[in-house]
Amino acid sequence: MGQNTSRRSVLQGLITSAIVIGFDLTTRSWVTSASATSVFESLPSLNGVLYTDNGTLTDASIDFGNIVHRQPIAVLKPGSIEDIVQIIQFARTRKLKVAPRGQGHSTYGQSQVEAGIVIDLSTLNKIHFIGTDRAIVDAGVLWSQLLQQTLATGLTPPVLTDYIELSVGGTLSVGGIGGATHRYGVQVDNVLELKVVTGTGDLETCSLSYNRNLFTAVLAGLGQCGIIVQATVKLIPATTNARVFQLYYDDLATFTHDQRQIIFDERFNYVEGQLVSNNAGGWRYLLEVASFYSPPFVPNNSLLLAGLNYTRGTEQIEDKTYFDFLNRLAPTVAFLKSIGVWSNPHPWLDLFVPSSAVNGFVGEVAANLTLADTGLGPILLYPVKTNRFHLPLFRVPTEEIVFLFSILRTATPPEDAVVTRMLADNRKLFKQNRDLGGYKYSVDAIPFDKKDWQQHFGQVWGNLVSAKRRYDPDNLLTPSQGIFANC
Repeated sequence: MGQNTSRRSVLQGLITSAIVIGFDLTTRSWVTSASATSVFESLPSLNGVLYTDNGTLTDASIDFGNIVHRQPIAVLKPGSIEDIVQIIQFARTRKLKVAPRGQGHSTYGQSQVEAGIVIDLSTLNKIHFIGTDRAIVDAGVLWSQLLQQTLATGLTPPVLTDYIELSVGGTLSVGGIGGATHRYGVQVDNVLELKVVTGTGDLETCSLSYNRNLFTAVLAGLGQCGIIVQATVKLIPATTNARVFQLYYDDLATFTHDQRQIIFDERFNYVEGQLVSNNAGGWRYLLEVASFYSPPFVPNNSLLLAGLNYTRGTEQIEDKTYFDFLNRLAPTVAFLKSIGVWSNPHPWLDLFVPSSAVNGFVGEVAANLTLADTGLGPILLYPVKTNRFHLPLFRVPTEEIVFLFSILRTATPPEDAVVTRMLADNRKLFKQNRDLGGYKYSVDAIPFDKKDWQQHFGQVWGNLVSAKRRYDPDNLLTPSQGIFANC
């Protein structure tokens, strides 16, 4: 269908044949392309396209996790913000659920919706303005696209995720964590203003000083109260280069001690870490840090490494351009796609572990973890400071320092039994960490029910419920998170 496809053309495509395309949760019956005609016969005029063909619907039922598959009855590729307003108002009158989708990088069906409408925000992708300290962008803009344009003016977003081919709207709905988080918080902490379409189909502008309740309900709000359609994000001065240090440790406690020290003194711009195989069935610990600079000023390696207790002789030091460092995963992703592994199921585990418990918890996990348990996926472990976090729905332990512990699993071979085992292990480790005062980072694949969500949000659960009743009273938005199931 062309970009200016009329409603009549959409309906003509529906009438062609009666193919099952979804399950109507309202009528408890299967929806065919023929029966869907009546649903869309009063569709409002759109600048974009509402797709109902099997190929597009199937694509919308698959995400990066490739574990959960829920098929919608239509996919909107909007040509304007007004299209999103119109389609939510339309869905509301017909009691259809709606789910926004950025790059579909969710791992457990979070961006899917059964027998509802997926709004594919990838077509809403304009960069409207780049100023001296901010940028105004549509939700479908990729962080890589924004970075390329801001670097042309000597600026950068303060925090970027490791993989930068993600959408602005997608990461702002969950948090957006990265190696600069110990300095600047997560990406939601660097938002100045939003435009949001609520579950009532209203377009609202919000910030910390205006319409604050909506602002704090949407950032890291998992799509429950509104769809982010445009964001004004902070920018800071950028450097041209990054000196990257890879330092190896054989002892977990020494590794985490040094990590805590370097985020306290902020000697590095970027701090992360990994568990890596020691080729003997166990694990070593890799500290990944970077110092950003622009010649003629260069980092002083001796000062940066002073007092660190890594295994001498194992260090690797490399200079890269600032962009190449931030885009460092691109070659790996291209390779994984070329060999077909990128489409395997990804039962990821992402936990925030209290600093006081990290050595015991991670040490116990590592003692029983094999490469087969990860499918050769990376294992991340790095600290962040909680006083950098300012949004209530981004949930972390109460301690001053917490560690992100992520087992980024790939199901290899991609069989149901492997996925089931990995999901069960995720759930077990989540519960152990929860009992230590930990939380999950809600981009992962952990079976979760409404009671789990109530515990997760804790003291802010009541505020989220109130916001849901105000901004999405019919419980239309993002149902696959399961937060307001059966409401």
